[in-house]
Amino acid sequence: MNKYPLIAVVFFLSLMTGFVNADGSDKAAAETAKKEPPKEEESVTEHTVTINGVSIPYKAVTGTVQLKDDQGAVKANLFYVAYTRSDVEKINDRPISFVFNGGPGSASVWLHMGILGPKRVLLTDDGYSQPPYSYITNEFSILDVSDLVFIDPVSTGYSRPSPGEDAKQFHGVDEDVKWVAEFIRLYTTRNGRWESPKFLIGESYGTTRAAALAEHLHEELNMYLNGIVLISSILDFQTYDKIGSGNDLPFILYLPSYTAAAWYHKKLPEDLQTNLEKAMKEAEEFSYNEYALALLKGDLLSQEKRKEIAQKLSRLTGLTPEYILKTNLRVNIQRFVKELLRKDNRTIGRFDSRYLGIDSDKNSDSFEYDPSADAIFGAFTAAFNQYVRADLKWQKDENYRVLVDVQPWNYGKATNSYLNVASNLRSVMTRNPYLQVFVANGYYDLATPYFGTDYTFSHLFLDPTVADHVKMEYYDGGHMMYTQKPILIKMSADLRNFINNTLKK
Repeated sequence: MNKYPLIAVVFFLSLMTGFVNADGSDKAAAETAKKEPPKEEESVTEHTVTINGVSIPYKAVTGTVQLKDDQGAVKANLFYVAYTRSDVEKINDRPISFVFNGGPGSASVWLHMGILGPKRVLLTDDGYSQPPYSYITNEFSILDVSDLVFIDPVSTGYSRPSPGEDAKQFHGVDEDVKWVAEFIRLYTTRNGRWESPKFLIGESYGTTRAAALAEHLHEELNMYLNGIVLISSILDFQTYDKIGSGNDLPFILYLPSYTAAAWYHKKLPEDLQTNLEKAMKEAEEFSYNEYALALLKGDLLSQEKRKEIAQKLSRLTGLTPEYILKTNLRVNIQRFVKELLRKDNRTIGRFDSRYLGIDSDKNSDSFEYDPSADAIFGAFTAAFNQYVRADLKWQKDENYRVLVDVQPWNYGKATNSYLNVASNLRSVMTRNPYLQVFVANGYYDLATPYFGTDYTFSHLFLDPTVADHVKMEYYDGGHMMYTQKPILIKMSADLRNFINNTLKK
């Protein structure tokens, strides 16, 4: 697109604004600033869904809730979709799950229409789709065992700050937790659900939110949870390292996921290629022992040992020893997704390393786009936009923001350091000894590698009385592992069992 016509239009509009203001109509701006915040709205529809051969009647409430400060000023309208089973006599006996995705800056559409809700995006069994996109009944929804409330944090989905309110007041670790907690309090109070068993379900940064939110609900609202589901978890950002220097931990923790990717694309030696579990076990052992010690030594590592480590890394990653030596034994994620299949003129996905991409620049250090994102983003966006209007009768023209840039994100106390909410989770698990945690991991996830999650949970230092309250599951998938039907089926059953078993504790 030619940028100059756009600049001309902006310039023209600015001139027009100047003329109006010069004409004494600052009143127009004042009137805009005083504009009333949007009122709360809702659309209520009735449906049925068949799960495990049983017809489940349910009510869907699609709506917005005003978020107010202590003085009663409306700061934002938060959009949500709630599903409540209709044939339940005692609503307080019925579990309720509050669900959100991550980003930060992501709407809840992925968990909503990927696995949990009564409708799901139509994908092939191996997780692909092609336009035009559609959606189908989700016979694997967990609505049979829990009511579901999907939350879009402010700035995502249809959630918006009130006129004149700065969106930055919602864009931060503590700010986000505060306002999501306020929505949960309002929803729980208005719908008489204080006595219901309560669960949080988060994915990606949504797991960061869930851990901090669980402690906030416990401390500030005295709202105790029964369970937390963490999907593609990231609690300790030191295991991921977005800062980018002086931290060797991510190289150690990413290695087993590199091995899984290399195995899938048949880049490992024959003895490892025959068995994924064997290959990953070797990678895990090497990571925690020889590799960790080698990185710890830095320049104290002898040249002979450096070459030996490079050879072993080559065996476990499919990259050449020469390339690994040039990276100083430290291959970051941006380089790995480009380098693994460089000779084939292909890149691999970050969200799911099984997906392939094609870059225009074959010699660049990182991929130009994430093929595992492009494979599904359009499908989820189209399906939800159609579904919310056609089935849920939410007839609005605003853009449903599936993903939105909320940077700079305020990391609060973690500014200039690594955010770590693992301590929040440990605290609330200790103080609420009935709380159960389910953690779902994907082997091919290069966004939140499973070994990083293993490391985080092995460093919670939980008391033995609550250590077994964590249930870890691993899936042969990526970040959104449920996009593949076999995993969707298994994961749905695992979540159903987790909720049912939690209520028996």
